Amino acid sequence: MNPVLRRSTAHLVVDSLDAPTVDADDEHHLVRVLRVRPTDVITVTDGAGSWREARWGDGGLVCVGATQRGPAPRSETDWRTVGCAIPKGDRPEWIVQKLTELGLDRILLFEATRSVVRWDARKRVAQLDRLRKVAREAAMQSRRLTLPVVDVVNWDDALELPGVAVAEPGGRSNWWEVEPNRIALGVVPSVRSVLVGPEGGFTDDELAACPDRVALGQAVLRVETAAITAGVLMTAAMDGRFS
Repeated sequence: MNPVLRRSTAHLVVDSLDAPTVDADDEHHLVRVLRVRPTDVITVTDGAGSWREARWGDGGLVCVGATQRGPAPRSETDWRTVGCAIPKGDRPEWIVQKLTELGLDRILLFEATRSVVRWDARKRVAQLDRLRKVAREAAMQSRRLTLPVVDVVNWDDALELPGVAVAEPGGRSNWWEVEPNRIALGVVPSVRSVLVGPEGGFTDDELAACPDRVALGQAVLRVETAAITAGVLMTAAMDGRFS
């Protein structure tokens, strides 16, 4: 990570790097929570990989210096994706927050046969608005330059994801291991999308629809634990941290 990004007092996702605007929530965080000063370094990103330094003053947020580009975003076919059955309570927010911090490209929720939580159309819209806000906040906290795709999909669409596998006890282990030199050559791991089932697990029909099964350990994990574990393994492997 660029040291300017790492050490900035705040990092914001803005609509424009040429004339950025700050909404009321972000302004409150800058002024009332962080108490930024005119000399503090702020970084701003367009959420698509570009960023600039900025300062906060009486006139609001002003960008300084040239626009910079981070690493080239991955193509959609190479995205790191974790999808999971919708869990109870505030756990969807927790999952989105942590997977965003880990650097996942796409975070999906779906209803499985044994799902307890089901969202009607109205609730789906409200939940997606909230979850995308959570992802934006997590991206700013973690100094990300790109925003993940956060969406709700149906089971059939989840099965069409590139490199898809279901997380299932007894599935193949070491699925995340890719030699660093192969990653450097642009080799894409075979598993790029992991689907996590509900607390009751996938049905036999659902497992039959996705024959590639991967293990996340020896224990039966809660949905949120499994989702984060899949994200950690996938991210570490694709960044070449395992040999």
